[in-house]
Amino acid sequence: FSPQHLDDDTLSGSNWITENNVQRSLSQTTKTTRKPYCGYTQQTLSKSEQAEQESLLAAIQWPKLPDGKITFAQSTDPTHSDFVIVKPSRFFKVGDQLEVLVRMKDFQGKPKQYGGDYLQARIHSPGLKAGAAGRVEDCHNGLYKVFFTLLWPGEVKVSVSLVHPSEAIQVLQRLREERPDRVYFKSSFKSGRYSETTECNVCLPGGLPVCNFTDLYTGEPWFCYKPQKLSCASRISHAKGGYLKGLLTQEESLFFQSDVNIKRPILSSGPDSVIVKPKAFTDSSSIDRAEDPTASPSGYYYEDRWRSRTHWIHNFNKSDDITECLQGKVIHLFGDSTIRQWFEYLTAFVPDLVEFNLGSPKNVGPFMSVDLKHNILLKFRCHGPPIRFSTVFSSELRYIANELNSIVGGRNTVIAITIWSHFSTFPVEVYIRRLRNIRRAVIQLLDRSPKTSIVIRTANVQELGPEVSLFNSDWYSFQLDSVMRKMFSGIDVHFVDAWEMSVAHYLPHNLHPNEIIVRNQIDAFLSYVCPLQT
Repeated sequence: FSPQHLDDDTLSGSNWITENNVQRSLSQTTKTTRKPYCGYTQQTLSKSEQAEQESLLAAIQWPKLPDGKITFAQSTDPTHSDFVIVKPSRFFKVGDQLEVLVRMKDFQGKPKQYGGDYLQARIHSPGLKAGAAGRVEDCHNGLYKVFFTLLWPGEVKVSVSLVHPSEAIQVLQRLREERPDRVYFKSSFKSGRYSETTECNVCLPGGLPVCNFTDLYTGEPWFCYKPQKLSCASRISHAKGGYLKGLLTQEESLFFQSDVNIKRPILSSGPDSVIVKPKAFTDSSSIDRAEDPTASPSGYYYEDRWRSRTHWIHNFNKSDDITECLQGKVIHLFGDSTIRQWFEYLTAFVPDLVEFNLGSPKNVGPFMSVDLKHNILLKFRCHGPPIRFSTVFSSELRYIANELNSIVGGRNTVIAITIWSHFSTFPVEVYIRRLRNIRRAVIQLLDRSPKTSIVIRTANVQELGPEVSLFNSDWYSFQLDSVMRKMFSGIDVHFVDAWEMSVAHYLPHNLHPNEIIVRNQIDAFLSYVCPLQT
């Protein structure tokens, strides 16, 4: 939807009726595919944008299930499944590859004949607080290969877990396409003492008048049902509305059981660890390679410290080290609550960095901390809708691309961005459009001010239960994260691999990773901003 399609009448906020009158029926069965009027279906893309979108969607395509009904008993059972280390007793040294074969079975103990299960895997040495993520390859026949790079000496243990069986992924795909309304939003409209609240989304089923809040610069679509008495211009705030219930059939819900088939360990049928010898001293260090956001693994933990394989990470152990790095700089943090954690960590850790009370709603922002002595300004602002925050004032509801366009940039400007979690309930095209807009603004900013530091924090894994999986599954995050890495590769931005940093760590998965992980993210971030002078 591009701004030139809007006529003046629309912009003044009078009634705006969706084109095709698709009746909204909440009691719709899960079977029907609703194709309501949607912002993301109305995109006008250039040839190259269309080609890129198709190649991105092709790259994240997931294996299809065989035709016909698959009962719960025929679905993947992590308890019956197992893995073996290929040649576990051979001589391993640091730098070698380790291969693991995972064999999936169903609840009757029969081997699975097709792929599509979503796995996560890591190697770790608990005594050393060392860990790294593995790369999973689907053989499409019930077998999976997992590849690890052995990065430290000692006894190294392998852990594999089934995040979701293929049968659950099929359900997640259906929900993503057919129920983008499963998280809904609301806005308040107010004039004098009178106020109304209506439902909002990227896309609203037609039949009722709507307010069109599509952004004029980026063309990002956003709609609210029109209030009965008030004008669209009287919108004062945005908030999360809620989560739809009853999305699954009885049979489908069996594929989402916490102690059965969501993030369950798959055990080894033989040894589950190998002994790794140090590498010969003559081997040169492998740190000199260029940064590739799609390389795996991008780093590893050793003694609870993250070591990147692409650049030296300096540990900012003392608050003075951070102050020295950030002196004279303005740091803009844009995104969701997972980058708000950076704002909170830095403000708490650096004594001279004091939060300036802007009177913003708790957890929502915008927030600002200032160190007058060292001339440091740290700011956090949330990304534009869709965002599942409590209450964001309309005037603070801003798109990252537009914010970037208003930044001069330069060697004293630092920008960090993360945007993923709030897009998991929408078709991937919605996310691709958002990233295209942000990427365009990033390229323009780097063009006018090449010395600007720009860092992207990736998605991370989180704790999953039957409910959360339908809205925020790691599988959704993984798909979006893959798209983001591809779209920003080859651009002069740096990546903080929060994904691997959360998969490789020994702590339980959490949407908001524990402070020790945040500290490692900050060390990686600041090492880009202030590389060690070698």
